[in-house]
Amino acid sequence: MAEEIKDEVKSAPAPAAAEAAPAAETPAAEGEVKRRRVKGAKNVPVGVVHILASFNNTTVSITDPRGNVISWSSGGRCGFKGSRKSTAYAGTVVAQEACKVAVGFGMHEVEVRVQGPGSGRESAIRAVQAAGLTITGIKDITPVPHNGCRARKRRRV
Repeated sequence: MAEEIKDEVKSAPAPAAAEAAPAAETPAAEGEVKRRRVKGAKNVPVGVVHILASFNNTTVSITDPRGNVISWSSGGRCGFKGSRKSTAYAGTVVAQEACKVAVGFGMHEVEVRVQGPGSGRESAIRAVQAAGLTITGIKDITPVPHNGCRARKRRRV
């Protein structure tokens, strides 16, 4: 009887592995959007959108209220190179891509925190709203020195 149990245990994993292999090889249908899930997160209705708009790039990260990142995107990740990463259009595209993933997690209400002097600030906020997320508040968290370290030389444009 012990031999019968051993035979069943040995033979059980083999069909499961054989079934899983073809499923992994099949490509996703064209036009189908891949939705990525964070480990342990099932439904996150409320979140925080962090927009970092520097002179060189625009980065958007969407987190849950505790600070765990759900989705993120940046100018380089969206295919922009060089000085195009810091444009207002790049800010729009970056925010749309990050929000698309967040909506897949069931998010519908966000607080926006904007940091930096870049040109993608306002356009990224508009893109978050256009993506179907309700904005509860907008905060500017750009660090401002209270006469701390000496500032670097003035920018000449």
